[in-house]
Amino acid sequence: MASTDSTALGSHLSRGQVIPAMPLALDENREWDKRYQRALARYYVEAGAGGIAVGVHSTQFEIREPKHTLFEPVLEFCAQSIDDCVEEHSNFVRIAGVCGTTEQASREARFASDHGYDAALLSLTALADADDIALIQHCKTIGEIIPLIGFYLQPTIGGRTYEYSFWRRFVEIPSVVAIKVAPFDRYATLEVVRALADSGREDVYLYTGNDDNIIHDLLSTFSFAGKELRFVGGLLGQWAIGTQKAVELLKRIQSGEGSIAEWTIANTELTDLNGAIFDPTNGFSGCLSGMNEMLRRDRLLPSHLCLEESEQLSPGQAEELDRVTAAYPHLLDREFIAENLDRWLNG
Repeated sequence: MASTDSTALGSHLSRGQVIPAMPLALDENREWDKRYQRALARYYVEAGAGGIAVGVHSTQFEIREPKHTLFEPVLEFCAQSIDDCVEEHSNFVRIAGVCGTTEQASREARFASDHGYDAALLSLTALADADDIALIQHCKTIGEIIPLIGFYLQPTIGGRTYEYSFWRRFVEIPSVVAIKVAPFDRYATLEVVRALADSGREDVYLYTGNDDNIIHDLLSTFSFAGKELRFVGGLLGQWAIGTQKAVELLKRIQSGEGSIAEWTIANTELTDLNGAIFDPTNGFSGCLSGMNEMLRRDRLLPSHLCLEESEQLSPGQAEELDRVTAAYPHLLDREFIAENLDRWLNG
């Protein structure tokens, strides 16, 4: 879809999509590997994802640092890789992670818009001490450049908390099209949903980023003041792995298939899988490496390495990944990947 077509963007998001957060492909020397980056884009498109988010936490915020200067090259390359394999552009959303001060975020938003991105997933971490008035003015400024997806990133990995009052004001910004709710906190999640319900807007869509409770979010109906709301899809680091299975899962939920007992078990399994990948036992310190390692084992990445040497698998995390891989093969895409990997890498 064209980045300026807000009607098509809203229609696409309203139908509920699986949107993986793009990892960064690095080789054993921590050099960016375009071949594997392109293969990942092809995997997500062919798995049935409805979009990809690039330049977000999974892509590593460090791509913006002067010693790496990868933000613009990665966004441009991923946009081109997506365009090369998406047949119908109105059925796919390109989301750019945007962060920093208003000056930096404006620069990133303009670059993203100029390179075909449809919306910005707006991180407010750089404004950690700002009050609601300053935050909303920042959001309005970025929203004049590109449609906005709000982002409630959990504080443990660099986010901050926001009160109901912030979200109530945020959803009044005309360019807001969705919110990724990812505080890993039920009370905070409810505040976002209540703020949207109280706003009366019906053109802002909730996407779960709560990787610890994905299925529960997607099954839940929230009722505030007589207005019912649901999470329509997910924008998730977890869905960078097992993407085809995630598409199947979302379709089943949308069609009303399955019993409560079945979905309760499935939610527990997916949360257990995510626990091994995201490493909450160690304060999420192995989160990025865990995602990368799962993709490396499927040969979709050349290594599990991150830009920062301090980002490593935690002690015992590799064994945990062994455990969940054996326990939940039905949540992974191993056969699908094996059948198509050579073409994705060499086509």
